[in-house]
Amino acid sequence: MKVKLEDSNELAKLNGVKMLVYATAGMGKTMLIATAPSPVLISAESGLLSLRKENIERVFGKDDPDISYHIPVITVKSIEDLEDAFKWCLTKEADQFATIGIDSISEIAEVVLANAKKQVKDKRQAYGELLEQMNDTIRKFRDIQGKHVYTVAKQEHIKDEVSGRSFYGPSFPGAKLNQGTPYLFDLVCHMGVANTDDGDSYRYLRTQPDLQYTAKDRSGCLDEIEQPNLTYIFNKILTNGE
Repeated sequence: MKVKLEDSNELAKLNGVKMLVYATAGMGKTMLIATAPSPVLISAESGLLSLRKENIERVFGKDDPDISYHIPVITVKSIEDLEDAFKWCLTKEADQFATIGIDSISEIAEVVLANAKKQVKDKRQAYGELLEQMNDTIRKFRDIQGKHVYTVAKQEHIKDEVSGRSFYGPSFPGAKLNQGTPYLFDLVCHMGVANTDDGDSYRYLRTQPDLQYTAKDRSGCLDEIEQPNLTYIFNKILTNGE
């Protein structure tokens, strides 16, 4: 086998950023896809009212060249639908999009688990099927070259049975999926809300873990707290924090 040395910076640009954001309902994690470069959304959620043009304009203002006001959506209701969506992402038609959004991976996992339970007598076996299918699915999207992948998850209060520590993280059915999924992404962020000294509220993305929230930044380019703008974050990572 002939060894080929490749530049890590060039590989990062080729692969794109693979990002998971989790938060409570109504925080704006779905709408965040509007801040991504040339997005298309794969949605398993029924409520997409937040992505109406009028609502995006209310939040981000009108005629901002960095905001997408019309976001194409692929609706998925099963793991087969998701597989079809993945295959489409590899076609020429998908070349026009720079970012693939998945909303939400938690909902998709619940659909997979419900289907797996119908196929087996022992419900514990269904969780093994869930783990295998979801790991395979997430890796497929993670390994798509030339595109960013923005994945949304619900938030869950998790207790580590070994240490007894409680914290918040992305929500999935099954403890093993909860523990293993964050390792599959370059960037895991908690989306939260805080107040300025004047009392005005603002959203933020936490990129580093603390005592309450799971988070990570494999790139090392981001501040602990970043503005919720995907184009800004992707560019900051790909330019090594410049």
